[in-house]
Amino acid sequence: MAEQENGAADAAAQTQPQVKLNVLTQFIRDMSFENILAQRGVGGEVQPDVQVAVNLDAKKRSAENQYEVATKVNITSKNKESEEPLFLLEMEYVGVFHIEGVPEDQLHPFLLIECPRMTFPFLRRIVSDVTRDGGFPPLNLETIDFMQLYRNEIARRKAENATQKADA
Repeated sequence: MAEQENGAADAAAQTQPQVKLNVLTQFIRDMSFENILAQRGVGGEVQPDVQVAVNLDAKKRSAENQYEVATKVNITSKNKESEEPLFLLEMEYVGVFHIEGVPEDQLHPFLLIECPRMTFPFLRRIVSDVTRDGGFPPLNLETIDFMQLYRNEIARRKAENATQKADA
């Protein structure tokens, strides 16, 4: 009886394609760090208020099964008391992936959830190093919930489409 159950499980595993995911390369496409505090020479005690905005983009490359996923971060730090900006960091970090075995209807969420999840630790390290080298305490970004980010974007798009249809 156990042999029949194992055989059924093996057959089910064979009918589902094996997902293959390889990171081919990752790189900074664009980065800008403006140390406004140093430019203005603001002195005294500052209490930073940091805002982080994240945007994702994915596209198919010309090579078969290759995709490019860009994580764009926009980080602004302001003094809590005076609202004066301390620094601005903008970065586009790109991963190139070889992906096989993901069904077409699941590819979009896979690209915008799993791929950025793999490159995020590297992006976080760069942000930490750049802010530290810029004369600030290293900024260690909190882990981003890419699944929730994806769900929020889908909900935003549905609401936007509903608004457009209502206006038409």
